[in-house]
Amino acid sequence: MEIVVIDGQGGGIGKNIIQVLKEKHPEYTIIGIGTNSMATTQLKKGGADIIATGENAVVYNVKHASIVVGPIGVAFANSMYGEITPAMANAIGESEARKYFIPVSKCSAQVVGVASKSISEYIDDLVVMIEKLEK
Repeated sequence: MEIVVIDGQGGGIGKNIIQVLKEKHPEYTIIGIGTNSMATTQLKKGGADIIATGENAVVYNVKHASIVVGPIGVAFANSMYGEITPAMANAIGESEARKYFIPVSKCSAQVVGVASKSISEYIDDLVVMIEKLEK
């Protein structure tokens, strides 16, 4: 299974996602894509098998992924202080991959009905959802 993890800013959420996925499922191929070099470095430290940076990396890789994961802001153009370009958000939206987003309170987009949890609790929920796909 090929999973694309996208993150920006400092890359901490993506790093944590990758660490948990790799710990539980080392067989997954994880492509870490940062919107900036700092985020990409963190994704590599988290254990991503492949890393890339920037708009074209997002646009290209989400076309081929089984799953796309990231903080909710990656789905919205100009979010994350402008790091998510319209082309990135469009490519993510048009991708046929399953998409799982971690709700982040710093983002101006909020999902009604989502319980307030820690990032680590959301990541645990994410892993369970991905595991269910394989059954």
